[in-house]
Amino acid sequence: MGKKLYDIVIVGGGIVGSSTAYNLMRADNRLNVAVVEMDPSYTRASTALSMANARIQYSLKENIQISQYTFEVLNNFEETMSVGEDRLNIAYRREGNLFLFDESSSPAAREALELQKSLNCRIEWWTPDKIEQHYLLYDMSGLVGGTFGSQDGHFDAYTVLMGYKAKARSLGAEYIHGEVVELVSSEGHIAGVRLRSGERLTSKFVINCAGAWAAGVALMAGVKLPVEPVKRQVFALDPAVKPDGPLPLTVLPSGLYFRTETGGQILLGKSMDEDPVGFDFSWDDKRFTEILWPELARFVPAFDTLKLLRGWAGLYAVNTLDGNAILGEWPEIKGLYLANGFSGHGLQQAPAVGRYLSELIIGLQPVLDLSIFRPERILENRPLNEGGLV
Repeated sequence: MGKKLYDIVIVGGGIVGSSTAYNLMRADNRLNVAVVEMDPSYTRASTALSMANARIQYSLKENIQISQYTFEVLNNFEETMSVGEDRLNIAYRREGNLFLFDESSSPAAREALELQKSLNCRIEWWTPDKIEQHYLLYDMSGLVGGTFGSQDGHFDAYTVLMGYKAKARSLGAEYIHGEVVELVSSEGHIAGVRLRSGERLTSKFVINCAGAWAAGVALMAGVKLPVEPVKRQVFALDPAVKPDGPLPLTVLPSGLYFRTETGGQILLGKSMDEDPVGFDFSWDDKRFTEILWPELARFVPAFDTLKLLRGWAGLYAVNTLDGNAILGEWPEIKGLYLANGFSGHGLQQAPAVGRYLSELIIGLQPVLDLSIFRPERILENRPLNEGGLV
């Protein structure tokens, strides 16, 4: 098979890869950018299988700043990213996020709240009485309060992904249906990739945006990343008693989370220590009926009667070192850039990450300094310390 020469090759055309392609082409449309995606239908992409939430409630300054930029992008996305006469509708609903706390978790939450307020975030501490006044179905027994972010919300993740992809292509990025089986390097510098088809894409810059498959891609160059594909399940429910209005994404101290969806449905999930590692997309109704439903019904007694409509599973690319993104050039291989290990935050962090990577590669001064996430900390085994919400 022949060789093709590119300025930049992006491995993975999901939300992070497509945001990066768009930002590169926006910065310099003379670039020759290739995006290699093995699943162009995105049926197993984490982007399309997520609950599509964007929140500002973090306890690390840079994560908060990333979300602030995401909010800006989403507010103008439909206008900015439309191509030709095609108008996007990302169904952006800022219905809020409500994180609930008990005695043990509230001190860290209040500390995070002070940081968020110092960065001009619209976050409030709500007492149990206030929460029950707003959401009549909730039972706040055993909880001391919560933080409510009125600007947090959810959107149509697939449409946002398609918007980035279409815009990147309109600016000149090339999307290739293929699977990368080798990262080619020479004398400590990346030289391109080889596809399963045998085709070779030559480039001085390769960006690993492979999501849950990132560790396997990195290993092709001898790079060991602490990133694992962890199965996360979501369940769609039809409760007999409907809430009076939309419920925010509500997160209990145990990690159980839910929100309303169109048509009065409830979407529910929970990350658990025993969630399996691997590329398994099956879902288990017993997980809901035996584990999650009893916990949900304790907090929302009216939900003790409901119908399980469906479920699905997607993958988190979990950074087992510290749960935060790994961003930037791998120090041992010049030209190999990483955007990995988002641990469930990739969708909402993609706008800022794509801009940051494009700035690094083109040589622009980053608008937002995200060097705290640089890959050196992996080699140094130096996790980012973050209290409160992660």
